[in-house]
Amino acid sequence: MTSRLTSLAIGVGLSLAAGLAHAQLQTETVTYTVDGQEFTGYLAWNDSDDGARPGVLVVHEWWGHNEFARDQAEKLAAAGYTAFALDMYGEGKVTEHPSEAQAFMKEATGDPQALKARFTAAMEELQAHPTVDDDRIAAQGYCFGGAVVLNMARMGMDLDGVVSYHGPLGSPIEPEPGDITARIQVYTGGADQMVPADQVGGFVTSMQQAEADFSVTSFPGVLHSFMNPGADAIAEEHDMPVGYDREAAERAWEGTMAFYQAIFQD
Repeated sequence: MTSRLTSLAIGVGLSLAAGLAHAQLQTETVTYTVDGQEFTGYLAWNDSDDGARPGVLVVHEWWGHNEFARDQAEKLAAAGYTAFALDMYGEGKVTEHPSEAQAFMKEATGDPQALKARFTAAMEELQAHPTVDDDRIAAQGYCFGGAVVLNMARMGMDLDGVVSYHGPLGSPIEPEPGDITARIQVYTGGADQMVPADQVGGFVTSMQQAEADFSVTSFPGVLHSFMNPGADAIAEEHDMPVGYDREAAERAWEGTMAFYQAIFQD
């Protein structure tokens, strides 16, 4: 009996390995236009499933649409989603210097409606992809991107859920009960100087008043940019209070995967 069970297990294992060998990550660079300005996004999906699957928008940090954002899209594709790492700055704006990043972010956030138009255009690109079920869409963002996805939820965008990683939690947008239809997850660092405790508290109060379905996870002692493995190098080069934290990053990702599984099965 043991021998037969062992043989069966080996056979199943070989079948799964063969299936994975045929499943390949697919990527595509997409150029699109919003109000006459050119934007470049990055699509990623796995061809192991012929059916339509949920789509997830990935919104970059304040550095712009860089390799980290594309890596996150590929991780989502490996998990069974079609992901679109969008561009909120346009015209290839990306930097490794904080002062430039701040200028890019300030310009992009100057007009909330223009920001929403950029997000909407990217969402339509994702929804149009043949692998995507256009009724099942979520968005996740990092730092600046976290603030973007939260504001899209506050503005009533038709999203199943949004996830913010070390994103600013304050906003001039004050949603009323019924405005927010997306479910919300927030992951923040307990030692994040850019998202202090009073900002976290204000966010909780605002979400409760808006009767939103949300959760906040705060990791003790964890700094800003804890999801980005390159954060330690940034801290050293620019003397910034940021830092990667593997445990927090892994827990946040696991929580996100559970969140998506729940919202897309409801």
